[in-house]
Amino acid sequence: MPRKSTRLTFAVLATGAGVFAMLQSLIAPALPTVQHALHTSQSTATWVMTAYLLSASVFTPILGRVGDLIGKKRTLVAVLLVVLAGCLLAALAPTIGVLIVARVVQGVGGALFPLSFGIIRDEFAPSEVSGSISNLSAVIAAGGGVGIVAAGPIVSALDYRWLFWIPVAVVAVTTLIALRYVPESPDRAEGKVSWLGAVLLSAWLVALLLPLSQATRWGWGSARVIGLFAVAVVLFVLWLLAEARSRSPLIDLRVMRLPAVWTTNTVALLFGAGMYALWSFLPAFVQTPSSAGYGFGASVTASGLLMLPMLVAMFLSGILSGRLEPVVGAKALLTTGAALGAVALGLLALWHDAQWQIAVVSGVFGLGIGLAFASMANLIVGSVPASQTGAATGMNANIRTIGGSIGAAVTSVLVTGHLQPSGLPYASGYTHGFTLLAVLCLAAALAALLVPVRRNGRLTDRARAANEPSEAGQQPAAVRG
Repeated sequence: MPRKSTRLTFAVLATGAGVFAMLQSLIAPALPTVQHALHTSQSTATWVMTAYLLSASVFTPILGRVGDLIGKKRTLVAVLLVVLAGCLLAALAPTIGVLIVARVVQGVGGALFPLSFGIIRDEFAPSEVSGSISNLSAVIAAGGGVGIVAAGPIVSALDYRWLFWIPVAVVAVTTLIALRYVPESPDRAEGKVSWLGAVLLSAWLVALLLPLSQATRWGWGSARVIGLFAVAVVLFVLWLLAEARSRSPLIDLRVMRLPAVWTTNTVALLFGAGMYALWSFLPAFVQTPSSAGYGFGASVTASGLLMLPMLVAMFLSGILSGRLEPVVGAKALLTTGAALGAVALGLLALWHDAQWQIAVVSGVFGLGIGLAFASMANLIVGSVPASQTGAATGMNANIRTIGGSIGAAVTSVLVTGHLQPSGLPYASGYTHGFTLLAVLCLAAALAALLVPVRRNGRLTDRARAANEPSEAGQQPAAVRG
């Protein structure tokens, strides 16, 4: 591919991944509107979010691996077409059932993250890879923020269906450009898709995430929740056994055991818990009427604007991390990002009496998100063989999502465990919730200290021996051992 076309390639990848990230959060503030427009219950409307979460969790690592095997561009275009179909179906959905199906289809777009990282690794000059991954990570992080900020104005000015019509137009143009200008990656993994591994992975993810997302409605002690958790454990063990014995595993567990990979994934789990839970509960906090003793009675649009500093900060820090990574190393950036998240949440637990305080805390947390997202992606991509890029980055995104589900579920228990006579949570519920999230982000910062040290953008000799491919083959020394 001509070198001049890398900018266009990056623009295509950033647009696709950014739209998917936006779709993750865009509908959340509009759920009450959707519930009213489609004449459904609140519990049914929440499946618009749950279905998307489960679908993305299943398809992200599986299609990341498919891209490694059959070609990342081919898979990327196919995924964009599926997302386009899902957005079109959602925009036209006459019933809540059709909208939920459309969200399942849109969830396939989770694979855009690992496919995009893989294409950058394959097609860009080595000197550009780290910065491009940081920039793409910034776009992905900012996409989620854009969804929260833009939902209110779009619904107020137009209609909730435009939350999907706008992505239809953007994804359609992106798909055409990708088909014409994105090159097919030359690096292919050997083997075939392990469908047994895919089925078992999908099954244990659904069995884990479904009760986490519905536990507050079903009850933590209900037979459904406890039973599904038990099933998730059994299926997880079966998946591990199947992958360990497979000649062509969906997720190479030996790669997952690499020091730089498992430590980064641990950070992703803990930091994801703090980040996604904050995205879920901070808008609810500021929208609470001041008669509850806290909150500001903000509208959906106003609460989104209070998150605007987070959006700007995460984008700028994500871009900046690409410049800093060769100087200070991805480990330092990851540790700093998680620590900033802990500081922001700690301040929020103590300091939430005025809207400007919320805005300041939002900005500090955004700085942490930008640094953490970019450095996590760079650590994973730089630590696995090229043939495992899609699967490894897909699992990292999945682990972050699992952490987010756990964080949101536990925070929900703290916030809604004791309600005022009016039905609103007590302020102490939010304070305890934000304190817990601060502790999780602090644990993420401590876990980041375990990541192998890099010097001048390279792993130390010992870590490099464990992580880099050998001259004789494609697997790292830690994998061969």
